[in-house]
Amino acid sequence: AKVEEPKAEVKPEETSLVKRHAIMVVGALLFGWLAHVAPADFLMHFTVFVLACFVGYHVVWNVTHALHTPLMSVTNAISGIIVVGALLQVNNENLWVYGLAVFATLIATINIVGGFVVTQRMLKMFRR
Repeated sequence: AKVEEPKAEVKPEETSLVKRHAIMVVGALLFGWLAHVAPADFLMHFTVFVLACFVGYHVVWNVTHALHTPLMSVTNAISGIIVVGALLQVNNENLWVYGLAVFATLIATINIVGGFVVTQRMLKMFRR
């Protein structure tokens, strides 16, 4: 019979307080620089984007396991909205806008298909 050797516990590396503060200071400086050079409309949209990322991060990581399937459905709906917005920009004459719109459509479509596949696998677990 094989005897299992005791495995050493792997502890996640904790970020030091100094490193955290340094990252926050660099982020604040970058945001200040961006606020100085960017137009007011962009700054407003960027602020909403950053806040949405922050709220979304906390919502996704704090959801209970029973709600993962509905959460996947919501992210599929958001990706669908991204596809609609990107398709509206595809006929733009600016090459950069056109390229970003095609790229956004591709990535969001991959996300939607992957979301449906994962959702179907999760729902199969609940069937008897």
